Amino acid sequence: MNRQTSESLFAKAKTVIPGGVNSPVRAFKSVGCDPIFIKKAAGSRITDADGNEYIDYVGSWGPMILGHCHPKVVEAIQQTAASGASFGAPTARETELAEMVCGAYPNIEKIRMVSSGTEATMSAIRLARGYTGRDKILKFDGCYHGHADSLLVKAGSGLATFGVPTSPGVPADFAKYTLTATYNDLEDVRRVAAANKGELACIIIEPIAGNMGCVPPAAGFLEGLRTLCDAEGILLIIDEVMTGFRVAYGGAQERFGVRGDLVCLGKIIGGGLPVGAFGGKREIMDALSPEGGVYQAGTLSGNPLAMSAGIATLQLLQQEGFYQQIEEKSAYLEKGLLDAAGNSSLPTCWNRVGGMFCNFFQQGPVNNFADALKSDTDAFGRFFRSMLDSGINLAPSQFEAGFMSVAHSQDDLDQTIEAAAKAFAAL
Repeated sequence: MNRQTSESLFAKAKTVIPGGVNSPVRAFKSVGCDPIFIKKAAGSRITDADGNEYIDYVGSWGPMILGHCHPKVVEAIQQTAASGASFGAPTARETELAEMVCGAYPNIEKIRMVSSGTEATMSAIRLARGYTGRDKILKFDGCYHGHADSLLVKAGSGLATFGVPTSPGVPADFAKYTLTATYNDLEDVRRVAAANKGELACIIIEPIAGNMGCVPPAAGFLEGLRTLCDAEGILLIIDEVMTGFRVAYGGAQERFGVRGDLVCLGKIIGGGLPVGAFGGKREIMDALSPEGGVYQAGTLSGNPLAMSAGIATLQLLQQEGFYQQIEEKSAYLEKGLLDAAGNSSLPTCWNRVGGMFCNFFQQGPVNNFADALKSDTDAFGRFFRSMLDSGINLAPSQFEAGFMSVAHSQDDLDQTIEAAAKAFAAL
């Protein structure tokens, strides 16, 4: 494929943008090539600056479950934009979308809109600390909750090892209040909680880990966290920025039957526009300013464009059989890719929950971050480049999930499977 225009645009971008990109994974460093610059998208397809078309399984990192540029979402944005893009003041649309989200999540009694997933998780953690009067939080190795200082932490081994920053610019004094445990290891969580009894404000978790590939929760893991939090007065924050309205209309909490005290949501509730939200039990949310003393604010929070796009999106997601379509398309792709991989000598392992999936280049199984790190990232890079050359756009990292949309056609799926068979054969 000719990508000269993308190459030229990338070279130009690097002169004025750090690394040439506004989010690191877009640089394609881990897959050994330069990024493609996107010009337009529609349905299941994206088109780069050179005119090359790709079947897209990134979907703006999850929110494009309807496909790109769904006509009803585009119409909602256009109509709203004609009346103003931002007012810094309340609108009726904020309440309408809030009611829709609360209707999908019975444990969200009140919700506050923000402008990103990072804002949502950062604010939920501040609220948890303010509500409980405790300072420490617990997260899981390999789970990503945005780039707030207290969340960019990697912990050592041991019962209660304090976190150390994994990014320059994060003071150690911030990081020391963040503890980590192994995902899907309930005993490890119990050990950390016991060593810090009465000090943990919250446990924050991706209910399906989507930033170490795609790793579902083990049987009883989420239930065990819920029981522990109830017993110890710890708030359970379920980060559904990636999974909310993606794996079910009520997200992973509906799918697995475990409810958080606080819930974080992301761009899917804004139709892919920059938006996020956090919500939960009434008595916790009422600790937020102006009702309570925990401060949180945002000029663009609840902006009209995102609210209108979100309302249109959630209305479409309620159509009968919507999630069944996603499930059937994803299962078909899974079988095809497993068959393609089975015809090669390269070890692979497939994880999927609904329309989220990942093909790990290792024997498997993959149940946590340490397992995921055993993957052959060089083999993934070669596979990625072969798929891209065949017109298939996958996430440019072994440690990111892929996403199915309702717009993917049977022909899209068959083309993807054919390209994968070719890629595996070359490997």
